[in-house]
Amino acid sequence: MAADQYVLTLSCSDRAGIVAAVSGHLAGRGCNIVEAQQFGDAETQRFFMRLVFESTGLSPDVLRAGFASVADAFAMQWTLRNRTRHRRVLLLVSKFDHCLADVLYRWRIGELPMEIVGIVANHPRDTYRHLDFDAIPFHHLPTSKHDKPAQEARLWALIEQSGAELVVLARYMQVLSSELASRLSGRCINIHHSFLPGFKGARPYHQAHRRGVKLIGATAHFVTADLDEGPIIEQDIERVSHGDTPDDLIRIGRDIERRVLARTLRLYLDDRVLLNGGKTVVFTS
Repeated sequence: MAADQYVLTLSCSDRAGIVAAVSGHLAGRGCNIVEAQQFGDAETQRFFMRLVFESTGLSPDVLRAGFASVADAFAMQWTLRNRTRHRRVLLLVSKFDHCLADVLYRWRIGELPMEIVGIVANHPRDTYRHLDFDAIPFHHLPTSKHDKPAQEARLWALIEQSGAELVVLARYMQVLSSELASRLSGRCINIHHSFLPGFKGARPYHQAHRRGVKLIGATAHFVTADLDEGPIIEQDIERVSHGDTPDDLIRIGRDIERRVLARTLRLYLDDRVLLNGGKTVVFTS
């Protein structure tokens, strides 16, 4: 019988004996650890760990039930996932669809192992007529300042009905309410240009050009009730010069946003991102 691979992530107060307890428990059940990463945060006194292990003949439920005693002893926050089970992802988009197009391409070629359960847009489907959604359900949820609560209620119903485990704001240019952001804590990712908190509002690249910026970039972070201030997962930058026009900055910015979001999704889907208060621990491969 072929062995199944599982990913175990955990965090708890840092103290002696955690690694021994976890590895000893897995060894005692015939599991073979094939990858292990850990980090002790001296500032928060928290311990973080990501393990990949192989198990033959034990179901996920049995593994979870067996590990619960170890987790309870150290008051751990933990997850255990069979690597063959893909997470269910809901994609949200507005008019700018470069990130959506890139995510769909990477998903189709197998680079992003996930199950896309739907696409939600505040613009009609015709806006994306050049994109192939295939059999992915598309939902048009228009917004206005007068019906935002009703629109978010419909969005939340879609999240629940689809069983979405992750919500991705792929350049979704609507601000989520504090209530919805709180409901989605730890499972909603946003991508935006990294000028923030500077150059807020419309035409940020034009604002940056007028100030003569020399670096532009993108940031992916977890969504929180504090607008664009959630725990950062991934970032990237490129140098620009006085010779670059606002259109050049927009073009370069689109490219950075695409690759930062793709890297973020790869990390999240492989259980490499753990929350650490207002920041993250990211176990790169």
